[in-house]
Order: sequence, then structure tokens, then C-alpha cells
Amino acid sequence: MHLKRRQILTYAAGFAGTVPFAAFGQNAPSIHVLKDPNCGCCRVWIDILRQEGFRVTEERSLGTQLIRHKLDNGIPEEMISCHTGEIDGYMIEGHVPVADIRRLLEERPNAIGLAVPGMPYGSPGMGPEDRREAYDVFLILRDRSTEVFTSYEAA
Repeated sequence: MHLKRRQILTYAAGFAGTVPFAAFGQNAPSIHVLKDPNCGCCRVWIDILRQEGFRVTEERSLGTQLIRHKLDNGIPEEMISCHTGEIDGYMIEGHVPVADIRRLLEERPNAIGLAVPGMPYGSPGMGPEDRREAYDVFLILRDRSTEVFTSYEAA
């Protein structure tokens, strides 16, 4: 089979265009999410993570087993939400925005992780951002105390 110069250049250009995406997939942050299998907002949050380039694995967990996992891994009871992520040694509780996860991974504070307690409307996975209610993302420190990491105003 003889390929014409134009075909070779077309194939080469197509291949070159995929290389950056392949490299990105290898370096994409991996997050493992424990969630109730019947939770729709957890599914939407996971979809947002994937759209933003995260490699996501999921684990079904129910009721007291899920709560026990959260508490055993340092999430204070008042910070609990519906799903829990684990990424690079940090816990991510609830509807934490991608920007805050990326900031956490960049700054690497000596902390347990981040939490958005409850399920605030307009947080990622909980309805449109342009109609969100005000909410805070909390940094959970090693002594299980918390401080505000980011504040989001109402839209």
C-alpha cells in the first residue's frame, strides 16, 4: 500500500493532536469517591470531576458504613455531606468545587481535607451556579477543627 504525502501528513497531524490529551490523562489527578448508589447529586458531582479531567473511581457505600468511614478518616460530624472523596492523602467531603480541590493539591496544607457540609443549592452537583445560595468550603485541620478555605457568595 502506497500512501500519498498528503495522507501521511494528515495522519501525522491527527496523531500529534492526540498526544497532549494522552499525556494529560496520565497526569490527571485520581480521586476515589464513596457514595450512596441511589444518590443523584453524587453522580452529577462525579460527572463534573470527570469533565474537569479527574480520573474517578467509585465505591458504593450505605448508611452507617459510609458515616463510619467519614468519621474514622477525620471528618467532623458537623462537616458531613452525602459523598466522600479521597485524593492524594486528602479527604473531600460533599460538593466541593474543582477549583478548591486543585488549590488544596497545589498548596498542600497540613490538613485532613476539605468539606462543604450539607448540600447547599448551587454548589457543584446541586443545581445551577447562577442561582446558588452562599456557602463556605472548610479546611479540616489535623485536630479536626475547621477554618474557612473559600467563601462563595449567593448568585
